[in-house]
Amino acid sequence: MKDYPDKMTAQEMRTFRRDVMNIVGQIPRGKVTTYGHIAALTGWPSHARMVGRTLHYTPGAETLPCHRVVNSVGRTAPGWAEQRERLLAEGVVFKPNGHVDMSRHLWEPTDVMSTP
Repeated sequence: MKDYPDKMTAQEMRTFRRDVMNIVGQIPRGKVTTYGHIAALTGWPSHARMVGRTLHYTPGAETLPCHRVVNSVGRTAPGWAEQRERLLAEGVVFKPNGHVDMSRHLWEPTDVMSTP
């Protein structure tokens, strides 16, 4: 695991995990957001990869719309073909290069609040 210069305490990690789950749960149908955007919303902008790990390893994350999280250029998660299928079923348009059309589907909330 990468050694981040701004390491989290155990309490900060719990808060980060809770905030990630809360944000992902709010992504509307037919929209996507990025790992980096979620990290920034939690207050940890350098932790985009940790957003992905949180979604992969946290029990209960499978009940969230994790398929609506893509990388910064709209690429879906490698090895998860179902992600593309789910997004297509929601009306998300993909460009010829296989990436989500971010100009049409990017969700950028400015007022996401974490739950206590």
